Formats: sequence, structure tokens, C-alpha cells
Amino acid sequence: MARYIDEILQPGERVLYSTNAHWIFYFPAIVAWIVALVLLILSRQATVDGLVLLCLVGAGLVALAALYWTVKGWFHRFTTETDVTNLRVVHKTGFIKRRTFEMALDKVESVDVDQTILGRILNYGDVTIRGVGEGIETIRTIASPLAFRSSITTR
Repeated sequence: MARYIDEILQPGERVLYSTNAHWIFYFPAIVAWIVALVLLILSRQATVDGLVLLCLVGAGLVALAALYWTVKGWFHRFTTETDVTNLRVVHKTGFIKRRTFEMALDKVESVDVDQTILGRILNYGDVTIRGVGEGIETIRTIASPLAFRSSITTR
């Protein structure tokens, strides 16, 4: 499947920077996989039959939730594209229900980056693009938001 940006490039337009949703979307799945593993280990160390069964059932249920969150995080990252070309900023989310926004670089008034402490440590954040007569668009939880901002503001 071709990338969205490759389908909409105009003649003479080239991609300068691409980024994606940050891997932090996998965090609930990672925590759930760890809990499932701990419950599985506890089931092997328990001596009471009822406790063994309880730990195994719990591990199975938590593993199902972890699998759901893993697929959900992967699908979000797979269906989200954020690119800067020499002419515009393009952001696309969704697969069947698609939402896109495009803003010409000469219409960009300012680019704001919002990062939490964890976002600074793990290099993710929200980017708000303000356009002249174009409105305001916020791209949430993208990887390398400062590099993304620099690719927009440096011309």
C-alpha cells in the first residue's frame, strides 16, 4: 500500500521531512504484557490450585487486553502520516474514515510545540500549527516534534 503523501505530491514537490505517531501509543500494551507475564510467573509458583487457576485466568484476560492495545497502537501508527514538503504541511489519520489537513508553508504563521517532562525525555509531543487565514491545527503525540517544527520553519 502506497503512502498517502506519495499519492498527492504535485509536480516539482518533494518530501523534506516525515514523522509518525510516537511509540508511546504502545505504552498501555507494554504494561499489560508485563502484568500478564507476572501473573503467569505467579501461577507457576503458587501451590494452591485455586490460586493457580486464578493467576492463569487473569494472565489470559490481561494478555487479551494487551493484544487489543498492541493492535490498536500499531493500527494508529500505520494509518497516521505527517509530512513536510517544500510547499506544504500534510497530516493524515484514519483508514476507512480518513481525516486530512494540508497547509501551505507560506500560510504558516507559527508552530508551537507542547511537551511534558516525559515527552521531553522520550522525544514526543504535540505540535500546533497556526495559519494565516487557515485556522489552527494540532497534531498530537508525534515523534521528534522539535525536528518537525524546524522542518516547517526553516526554509
